[in-house]
Amino acid sequence: MIYPKTIYEDNHLLVVNKPIGWLVQGDKTGDPTLIDWSKNYIKNKYKKPGDVFLNPVHRLDRPVSGLVIFARTSKALTRLTALFRDQLIQKTYVAVVKSRPQKLNGSLIHWLVKDKRKNVTKAYNRNKGIGKKSILRYQTLIYEGGHSILLIKPETGRPHQIRVQLAKMLCPIQGDLKYGYAMPNTDKSICLHALKIELEHPIIKEKISFSATPQGVHWKNHLITINELDK
Repeated sequence: MIYPKTIYEDNHLLVVNKPIGWLVQGDKTGDPTLIDWSKNYIKNKYKKPGDVFLNPVHRLDRPVSGLVIFARTSKALTRLTALFRDQLIQKTYVAVVKSRPQKLNGSLIHWLVKDKRKNVTKAYNRNKGIGKKSILRYQTLIYEGGHSILLIKPETGRPHQIRVQLAKMLCPIQGDLKYGYAMPNTDKSICLHALKIELEHPIIKEKISFSATPQGVHWKNHLITINELDK
């Protein structure tokens, strides 16, 4: 089992590399969560009594890996939430997808509608009056063996946005059965990883950035390294 890894910490922030298969917050399964692991990390390292204040300011789906930011203070939480709301935090993902995009580099604009009962999002090319406009930019790094490796920068943050928009482009993410990939990954992951986050620190107001290398057998099979991805 791969465990979370701390990427950065100070008095206001904790940034963790979430492994595939981990929940950020609990659900009915009762499985281990990233927030519990992170609270225990802070509690044990700093010998804090009682409950630890720690809140995630964004989410990653269970089969997705990569960077998650936690706020360690209420002031940091308020300011980070505002940065995400105002789209002032730049997130970069990497994905392995089926086939090759018709345009190797470009932008995708769709209107997304979430079916909460089925936990599936649908993407439409036109505004039907019920969807949320969703935008991402992508760059093709490599095409080999019937798959492409993409760098992705979402400009909005919708549920399943990257997964459904790439599928709409006929390039579903490797292992993502929910959005049209034919075969599951053996470790139940999908090949989508939150690679890098860039933002202004919510308290000290300096530009900061973090990156985390993808882990797991399916990334190794594609010979991906952080140097290849972050050019």
